[in-house]
Amino acid sequence: MDILTGPNVHIKDKTAVNEKIKALMKGGSKSLQVISDFDRTLSRHSYKGKVCPSCHGILESGLVMSESTRMELQELKTKYYSIEIDHNMTIKEKIPYMIEWYEKSHTIMLGANILKDHIADSVRESNVRLKDGCDEMFTLLNNHSVPLLIFSAGVGDILKEVISQKSTFHPNMKIVSNFMKFNEKGKMIGFLSDLIHVFNKNEGSLCHSQYFNDIRHRHNILLLGDSMGDLHMADGVEDVSTCLKIGYLNDKVDVLLDSFMDAWDIVLTDDQSMDVTNAILSLVTAE
Repeated sequence: MDILTGPNVHIKDKTAVNEKIKALMKGGSKSLQVISDFDRTLSRHSYKGKVCPSCHGILESGLVMSESTRMELQELKTKYYSIEIDHNMTIKEKIPYMIEWYEKSHTIMLGANILKDHIADSVRESNVRLKDGCDEMFTLLNNHSVPLLIFSAGVGDILKEVISQKSTFHPNMKIVSNFMKFNEKGKMIGFLSDLIHVFNKNEGSLCHSQYFNDIRHRHNILLLGDSMGDLHMADGVEDVSTCLKIGYLNDKVDVLLDSFMDAWDIVLTDDQSMDVTNAILSLVTAE
């Protein structure tokens, strides 16, 4: 595939990748399911030189939160994000810090008087963007009835609103994320389920085993993510035949590229499009 020869495409074992693509093509759309992260995977990392916000970042807009609250959350991000991407620490070592980060952030959010009515406007006024070709991917998967599980450590309410505003939320989509709980007045009073952070998506997979059971005949997986934790999003799938893993590397490319290439079948650096993914999906669904 010519699209796999671009300067931002990095593949450690090209033979293995070609074999996986052939296996996905042989199975076709009826055997396929797609599991994807959201922030920096389906959404853009940057646009015209400016970093685009994550789901949490959208929630931290001036429309929803005060300046002092935003500063508190930014201080936490400054402290803990460096730990999240520290290549000298193991995932096991990072997990306590990630839990601490998310719990502290959510506690601050509870005191921020977040209203459900603010969600749509905060997304609309933000600089969030889906990657180029994302809408085409959503349409292609829906047209071929391929399930898309979006697995995010962000805020599910924001995530769904982004897709609804920037594209279409199709019936083949399911979101597993941190969804907010609101009282009868529409004020946020907590979260609906256990915390999902970047390194416990394997636990989230197991919690949603019924979803995987309902599509158990789909033994082939296309897995999309931008962190090592995303590699475990398919842990709840039994009897996997082929899993092609595409990783988007957005930060510290020089430092992290080798470890990403060891873990992911295809690594895309500074790629703000779904071109590679769509090219592969076009082959798999060409029945």
